[in-house]
Amino acid sequence: MSELTPITVARGDGIGPEIMDATLRVLQAAGARIAPEFIEIGEQQYRAGHSSGIAPEAWDSLRRTKVFLKAPITTPQGGGFKSLNVTIRKTLGLYANVRPCVSYAPFVRTLHPKMNLVIVRENEEDLYAGIEHRQTDEVFQCLKLITRPGCEKIVRYAFEYARRHGRKKVTCMTKDNIMKMTDGLFHRVFDEIAPQYPEIETEHLIIDIGAARLATRPERFDVIVTPNLYGDILSDIAAELTGSVGLAPSANIGDHVAMFEAIHGSAPDIAGKGIANPSGLLLAAVLMLVHIGQPAVAETIHNAWLRTIEDGVHTAELHGSLSIGRPFGSMDFADAVIERLGQRPEQLAPVRYAWADAAGSAPAAAAAIPVALPRRAPAVKGLVGVDVFVHAAGVSADFVAGQLSALVTPPFTLQMITNRGVKVRPGGFPETFCTDHWRCRFVAPQGQTVTHADIIGLLHALTARGVDVIKTENLCTFDGERGYALGQGQ
Repeated sequence: MSELTPITVARGDGIGPEIMDATLRVLQAAGARIAPEFIEIGEQQYRAGHSSGIAPEAWDSLRRTKVFLKAPITTPQGGGFKSLNVTIRKTLGLYANVRPCVSYAPFVRTLHPKMNLVIVRENEEDLYAGIEHRQTDEVFQCLKLITRPGCEKIVRYAFEYARRHGRKKVTCMTKDNIMKMTDGLFHRVFDEIAPQYPEIETEHLIIDIGAARLATRPERFDVIVTPNLYGDILSDIAAELTGSVGLAPSANIGDHVAMFEAIHGSAPDIAGKGIANPSGLLLAAVLMLVHIGQPAVAETIHNAWLRTIEDGVHTAELHGSLSIGRPFGSMDFADAVIERLGQRPEQLAPVRYAWADAAGSAPAAAAAIPVALPRRAPAVKGLVGVDVFVHAAGVSADFVAGQLSALVTPPFTLQMITNRGVKVRPGGFPETFCTDHWRCRFVAPQGQTVTHADIIGLLHALTARGVDVIKTENLCTFDGERGYALGQGQ
């Protein structure tokens, strides 16, 4: 008998305890070799004063087991509460969010019966960095952070996932026609890595048309890799297209720790009624079993689940013309899966986890894909100017330009002023709506050196005359390439 693998388990809030109990019942019946350690997370911990919904001692279990099976949790409404999921993903470096989305027609009603795709979502960066500020009476800001190492890790993960799972195509989706530097970097890294996988077809789509095609022709996609926010939205769309978000599992993979969960929420409106569908969490547990080196058990459970769906055993939200009898409750459904352990579906395609050997075993952490990341040598960085953001209400662009031009210090000149990203001076239009937030670009003549002391001198001159400077961004070149956007109108 092989050794049990410790895993950290959280029963969560709302329907979480019900679907976790159902999932663990199936795992035990199937012979999963696991030793659960239970922790408390979610609403109770938020109310106890832990702003991220997790107590300090719970981290000890996560760092020790390195595997987390998590039920949905409830985040209380109102300020002061951080997202537990985002906190765990970023703290433990869970950079890859993997969400398979499969149709089970005709047994689950869907308009897209041939859909079978996987969304690989970057999990740590983008707008989910959560860096937000109120800068003026009228303007709020959220910073979008995209890093080269983050792009390289997630793009390579997507290609390695496709290769390991026999997928034939990887699609990258960004909005780099607008966000040319941040999304542009993601697209550029995709183009750099793709030639290393010549057997895999590749394409890039702008996210808006990509989302439209996903919603209308999902069968054209195989693996989709995308930054954080787009991936969050796309994966919910894709899960819903399969027939129910309640069927979709999610794996969050890092170099050291992995977390497995359903993508749906805690559904407090049906909590305690025993009618919730445990499928999303059960299929997440299947991904977990593969990850910890128990693919034979994972395969047995997954095929039994497929046979259960095929036999018309459905919970309330899937109940329809192909269902048998009354809608099944959470535990009834789990028992139905247990009854079919060892069986395979007859019409739906059975699953086979390719890395299981003849004995049905696999190396530990079989789903973890190593991603080598050699760091690049630092670029030669040159300071060439500064964008100064100014709060000024009830004034015109001409007024702001006149005030700043009188205060500019060497070696700078005032090159332009923008408002909400649109150039309003020089050459602005009277029809452009302006708010109280002005970006003022100061640059030195071509080839002239700028120092941080020069910028400090400029800021001193501005603030000494009452200019309300709310933020600055240095303008730099990297190996001679401009490291900042020109802005609309330039």
